[in-house]
Amino acid sequence: MNLRVVRRLLQSNICRHYSTNPPRDILSLHERGVFQSVFPEVYTSDLVRQLSQSISIYCGFDPTADSLHIGNLLAIVGLLHCQRGGHQPLCVVGGATALIGDPSGKTTDRQPMSPFDIENNTVALTNQLNHIFANHEEYIWKHQHKKLKPVKVINNAEWYKNENVLDFLSRVGRSFRMSDMLSRESVKSRLRSDEGMNFTEFTYQMFQSYDWLQLYQRYNCLVQIGGNDQLGNMVSGYELIQKCLGKRVFGLTVPLVTSTSGDKLGKTAGNAVWLDYNKTYPFDLYQYFVNLKDTDVENYLKLFTFLSDEEIREVMRAHKNNEHQRIPHRKLADQVTLLVHGESGLKEAKRWTEALFDKSGSSLSTLSAKEMKSLFSNVPCTKMIPEAGITLLEACMRCQCFSREVDANRIITDGGVYVNHGRVSNPDTVLLPGTHILANNITLLRIGKKNHYIIEWLFPS
Repeated sequence: MNLRVVRRLLQSNICRHYSTNPPRDILSLHERGVFQSVFPEVYTSDLVRQLSQSISIYCGFDPTADSLHIGNLLAIVGLLHCQRGGHQPLCVVGGATALIGDPSGKTTDRQPMSPFDIENNTVALTNQLNHIFANHEEYIWKHQHKKLKPVKVINNAEWYKNENVLDFLSRVGRSFRMSDMLSRESVKSRLRSDEGMNFTEFTYQMFQSYDWLQLYQRYNCLVQIGGNDQLGNMVSGYELIQKCLGKRVFGLTVPLVTSTSGDKLGKTAGNAVWLDYNKTYPFDLYQYFVNLKDTDVENYLKLFTFLSDEEIREVMRAHKNNEHQRIPHRKLADQVTLLVHGESGLKEAKRWTEALFDKSGSSLSTLSAKEMKSLFSNVPCTKMIPEAGITLLEACMRCQCFSREVDANRIITDGGVYVNHGRVSNPDTVLLPGTHILANNITLLRIGKKNHYIIEWLFPS
């Protein structure tokens, strides 16, 4: 994207010519890295003119899982920026195209999905997208006097359910040239591989193009947002609309979110951080951002939050004076968790964080037994009936913290055993309610630095 051209156009009278109260131009977000490129770049000035009015802008999400992940979140944030700028956001859930399978960024064929799974995933993604947009408006959007255009979540099965394959190929297929389709990078990379590419996935670009054509006809949708790996599909859609309607549309790409090893964050790579509560708890989402490398945090603040540039500079200055407090990391984690899970999710994430890292252990009492077991989901949990006079040594042996009682005695005496974060060095200490047994009927044992065990006490009801 030519930033000099964008700046010059934004400072000129072009936008004011089209509207006395123009929406905020979203192309300035290129400076933050939210948008990386415009297609076709040669017509950037035309896009600036279009953005001076309220237009419809869309992003697509195929329901190949029952949740989105943070690899999708940046595109959602880009769409939210468009909404904040006065534009109409459209989220297209690919209830039809999930049956085809997008080959972009894939080295092998996608596993076919059943219509039943796709339908369930479509409902889940629709709810999730609506929830995120609602969280943004309720907790992050600061201009309550200015109403945002409500998001429209659309299932692309709407315009395919009555299509006949012969009619579709006759009407739409004739607009696609084999040479153009074979030139897309997603196709070329697969054809170079040992596995090659099946015909179904080869046609995916045709269906995504038709989606955009339908959105243009139904909603006058002029702009598509997608990851850099979607550029080939965007070009196909642009060309189809040009051929069928003689209209010009535009693509905006967002950067792909990668792991520290450089791999794309997605479920296929096995490293997804999900946006669904039951797949990735708010605490885990929060901790993902808290634990980012210092070298990444400023860029992520620009990409994933709606903080102003000055607010970001301020938290980065504070970080230089108190690096151990991880101020920008926590700010980032706050903002993302609030967007994805709302105020209740953020509060839960902070309670769990305090419970895990608070040295006193009093914060453990604020968690329910279910929350404790979720927080320590990979920790052995032993159910016990409380007995008068049960000692720490006896509890440790019943939980199988040690294989030999002599080792248990030695390590407890040496100060290597903690009860609810507090060191206890007497093996004969009697475990008492209110002191060692929390109000949630849980006791957390820690052996050394990392080995945790949970006791769930079964008190009579």
